[in-house]
Amino acid sequence: MINPLADPYLILTKVYKEDKYLKQAIAETPVEPLNKARTVKICYGVLEKDIYLDETISFNASKTPRLSVRLILKIALYMLEFMGKKDYMVVDYAVDLSKKAGKEGASGFVNAFLRSYRVPPVPKGADERISLFCSAPLWLAKKIRRSYKGEAEKILSAPSLGICVRFERNAEKYLSAEHIDTPFENTYIFPNFVRDEGFFAGDYTFQSVGSAAICAAVEGVPELLDACAAPGGKSVLLSAKCGHVTSTELHAHRVRLIEEYCRRMNADNVDALEADSSVYDGRFAERFDAVLVDAPCSGTGVLNENPDIKLRRKESDVAELAKIQFSILSNCAKYVKKGGALYYSTCSLLPEENDSVVHAFSESTADFAVKELSSPLGHIKTKYGMQFLPHISLGAGFYVAAFVKQ
Repeated sequence: MINPLADPYLILTKVYKEDKYLKQAIAETPVEPLNKARTVKICYGVLEKDIYLDETISFNASKTPRLSVRLILKIALYMLEFMGKKDYMVVDYAVDLSKKAGKEGASGFVNAFLRSYRVPPVPKGADERISLFCSAPLWLAKKIRRSYKGEAEKILSAPSLGICVRFERNAEKYLSAEHIDTPFENTYIFPNFVRDEGFFAGDYTFQSVGSAAICAAVEGVPELLDACAAPGGKSVLLSAKCGHVTSTELHAHRVRLIEEYCRRMNADNVDALEADSSVYDGRFAERFDAVLVDAPCSGTGVLNENPDIKLRRKESDVAELAKIQFSILSNCAKYVKKGGALYYSTCSLLPEENDSVVHAFSESTADFAVKELSSPLGHIKTKYGMQFLPHISLGAGFYVAAFVKQ
């Protein structure tokens, strides 16, 4: 019998030790096919509960174990605490994996730890409690509680509801399976969805409900610029209601992602170009009826789908990202025709990247007036735009604001 901890260990070693993205690590690691779903669940679960698992290890160990041993403990703890697996089975497999991973000297420690550990005590401080039980970095817990008060724990603990699929055709073929309707046309969330030949034929694509919400807020125009557009999902969806879409990306390999996406989905009115959205390009001066700036951001609104973000993101990143966001928004504003629209979006929960950037832009120019937006997806209104929150927006944590050029 294959050790059920072995495949998660191989994948998560690439994430923790080699700094690879989880989805990349899963895609490139050969795993036992029969139990792949379990392996993926464990990998996502360990990263979702990373801080809680770290705290449990620190509370019970006199000194911090080496990374490889700590990772074996995290996988075992996740299976015990959150999957309800039998103690003896998990302990035996963890000890066996320690030996096979070349850590035989630590196998006794792993055995003793898993047989005697205790859960860490509940912290006294509200921020610390949210950080522990939502497994969010303390700096993020503080920012979310400051911004959303009593909703912070719900926001940070809201799970992903599954895989969001947008259909171009043949949706009826798949809707007999369990799914959740979204307020957007031909867009559904499935607890489980296996990609088949329909994906390659362009019958459907995977697109988050937050992305669909942003596209729904953008009005159709003859000429649209989609800045920072990779992998191309928004460009393709918007191409259905716009005469022509120009999609730009900073790097050539990301431009190719857009081109491949458009080919698969038969979107022949999209042109993908390599361009730095923070640097003025005379070709685009006042050329577009609308510009969408989907700015690079902290990704704090999609932690439930990409929990490895928590390993990489630091508090200091937020201020640096806000500078980049302001730079891109200010530059892309120069590409909007008089009377045209400018949209700004992120997948962040943090006001520093959202309303604060929009406020700074508003203060820097008299040419643009804020445009009120609405959405059928649950959200809260902010001073300048709409904030989608995971616990009220079908798992999505996105932001969008809009302006009209005077």
